[in-house]
Amino acid sequence: MLKLYGGARSRASVVKWYLEELGVDYEFILLDMQAGEHRQAPYTNINPIGKVPAIVDGDFTLWESGAILGYLAAKYGGVSDIETRAQLDQWIDFANSTFGSALAMEAVRETAVPRLLDSLETILSDRDFLMGSDFSAADVALGAMLYYGPLMFGLSLEQHPIVAQYAQTLQARSAFQTTFGDR
Repeated sequence: MLKLYGGARSRASVVKWYLEELGVDYEFILLDMQAGEHRQAPYTNINPIGKVPAIVDGDFTLWESGAILGYLAAKYGGVSDIETRAQLDQWIDFANSTFGSALAMEAVRETAVPRLLDSLETILSDRDFLMGSDFSAADVALGAMLYYGPLMFGLSLEQHPIVAQYAQTLQARSAFQTTFGDR
């Protein structure tokens, strides 16, 4: 059985959401982040960087939430062709790096985030999800940022109604509610 390692309030929730979407059986291994359990053995044998999340799937070990989402999409989500996988990786990287960094960096937040939201508003105006008509790991990655943004960085989607509706659609999903509904 696949094992997912993470903290109570960590990016492991993003992976957990996608595992719930896929219906993959998994065991969640809760690490005591306050006690630094993620920075010591035996966990550092799984991820020597000492960050969460990480997965162990049989003999295969992987860390970094974006890489894990791509792996799960390929192994359990039916993403098999290289072009689709590249586009999926592009959106996951956008969510985690471009959008996530813009949210987190106070110095650029006021200018970069609205510009990115303007672009997303245009992109989502003719499709239901990032990859088109089907929900994917890309939506999990961006959906998590759109969920965390208001909570952690005061993100407002008021000027971006299409993005706001997209975020509401994602947050209404059963797997999202299972993962984040208790917060």
